[in-house]
Amino acid sequence: MSLRDHLKMLDEGIARVREVIPEMPQDAALCRILLLLSERVQAQFEHKLKPHKLNDSEFRTLMMLFSRPDGSSTPGELCAFTLQGATNMTRIADALVKRGLITRGPSAEDRRRVVMRITATGRRFVLKMLPTMFPSLQLIFAGFSDMDRRNLSRLLRKLADNLSQLEHEAGDPP
Repeated sequence: MSLRDHLKMLDEGIARVREVIPEMPQDAALCRILLLLSERVQAQFEHKLKPHKLNDSEFRTLMMLFSRPDGSSTPGELCAFTLQGATNMTRIADALVKRGLITRGPSAEDRRRVVMRITATGRRFVLKMLPTMFPSLQLIFAGFSDMDRRNLSRLLRKLADNLSQLEHEAGDPP
């Protein structure tokens, strides 16, 4: 089913629910659209990562290390960034270590602390792999002006702030 078909069904479904529950906010439709789009974007990037034998959590972990000034981080920091638990981060680290993309070992400052670090092989891998994903990104945002991109970024960050506030007030985990 095409994304347009999904959106049409979603709009029709929301309209029917609003006939029964007129006070349902339009925000419900916006949330459903965001979820649908995020699933589709996720699927697109998982498809692009597959030939590189990476999944999304491994990719985000590798990119976090690549983007750090010293190329390193702790498993706890990486768990928070990638929204992964400690057990899954161990699996992710094992997979990336096995491929020679990262190392894992004790911190020089505190041997009780584990540090994960991107290797030279990992850096070369990112430099080769990442540009292959750019055409998909460009297609996703085709027809967006620079102003559209800035507005979308501003609105999504505003939404993130509201969600963070809701999580804070409810005591929900981030």
